[in-house]
Parts: sequence; structure tokens; C-alpha cells
Amino acid sequence: MIEVKKIGVMGAGIMGSGVAQVAAQAGFEVVMRDIEDRFVQQGFDSIKDSLGILKKKGQITQEQLDDIVGMIKGTTDFMEAVREADLIIEAIPEDMDLKMQMFKQLDEACPKRTVLATNTSFLSITTIATATKRRDKVIGMHFSNPVPVMVGVELIKGLETSDETVEVTREVCRRMGKESFISQDSPGFISNRMFPLFVNEAFYVVWQEIATPNDVDKAVKTQLRHPMGPLEVADFVGLDTYAIYSRISTEGSGR
Repeated sequence: MIEVKKIGVMGAGIMGSGVAQVAAQAGFEVVMRDIEDRFVQQGFDSIKDSLGILKKKGQITQEQLDDIVGMIKGTTDFMEAVREADLIIEAIPEDMDLKMQMFKQLDEACPKRTVLATNTSFLSITTIATATKRRDKVIGMHFSNPVPVMVGVELIKGLETSDETVEVTREVCRRMGKESFISQDSPGFISNRMFPLFVNEAFYVVWQEIATPNDVDKAVKTQLRHPMGPLEVADFVGLDTYAIYSRISTEGSGR
């Protein structure tokens, strides 16, 4: 099993910068790449803001904050991000054509040992892997937002993903302080298959005037011990994104 020392993160948005932060906090050397300098800088600003919260809480010192940021190199140079990476975590927009193009480029440019992971929320890992000649080394690593706070990481096996690839990514999750769990490649995987069904029922409770939105969320938080209510989560995720999850959930369940 390969030992991961250097991680390339493709995309410096909300998810990419979050992944870069937790990877650096775990002691990995990180290269965070995006297509424009301004996006890279926005990623660093997000990381510094997130670490600043930890500093205010007394969980890290200024020296530790600087050390973590120092573990991350920002770039717009594709080859700089991939040439020595042991693991690539792709966090670009949820567009299959974009991801297929990215994985084809990654496959051609990365060392043969490199594991290629996608942070997709619902796109097929098996399909993405067909853009490469290393289908056994392609896997889903679905982090939840906000990445530095949320503990769970969904590891999704494509049709040809090897057991070694699963173990490599599981160990990376462990070092990041994350709890990983395995899903087969199915629409919505685990969380995004079940989540819309739960939220839809919350909408029905409000629509039928059984309870107000605030009371629905309060009931779930106080009785089911969820940190956020279903309607709060829907607002946080965005109804446009939620609509996609709802469609995928219906397809995955066969209903």
C-alpha cells in the first residue's frame, strides 16, 4: 500500500479549500490548484478565516496557524499540483463532462502510483473512472460541508476500485481525524440518497400546517439530536442543489 505524503487538491472553492485545510492540519504536504489566481487567493482567505476561529477558541496558536497555512502551496499550474502527488482530491463543479476531462488529464499527468479521488456528491464513480487507464485507483471521497467541522467522509467504490485504493483513502481519512464509511456506486450514494426523503417529509409537515418551520427544526434537533433541522440544512445547502439531490434520490431508490 502506498504511503500518502503529498496531496493535490483540484479546486480552491468551499470544498477544495476545506479539504486542503484538513489535509494540512493532518501533516500532509498540500498543493491547492485552481484556474485563476483570484480563486486560489479566495481559497486561502477561507482557510485563514476557518483557522482564525480555532485560534479565537484557543484550540491552536498563531504559530500553529502559520504552520498549517505554510503546508499549503497555491498554484494555477496544473503540473505543479500533480507531478509528485500521491493522492489527488478533485473538488471542481458537479459537471460530468468537466470531471471526465479533468480525470483524463490527471491520468496522463500523474505518477502511476497516484490515487485519483473525486469529491462528487452524486455523480457515478464508475463513469468518471472510464476517463482513465487506472480505474482501480479511482474512488469517491465525499466530504461534507463545512469540511473542517463535519466528521464523516463517504468513500464510494466504483465498479473496478481496488481494495488497496479503499485502504489508502481510509488511512488518509483517519489521519485527518475523519470517520469514513463505504458506499457502492449508486445514485446519491448513502447520505444524498436518504437526505432528500427526510427533508421532503419536513416540507409536507409545514405544507399541511402541522407545525411551523421553526418548530419542525426544533423537534428534529431536540428529539432526534440532529445538530441542524432539515429545513435549516435545506437553506444551507441551497434549494437548487437540494432539487438535484431529490431527483437523484428518487432515481437511486427506484421509486
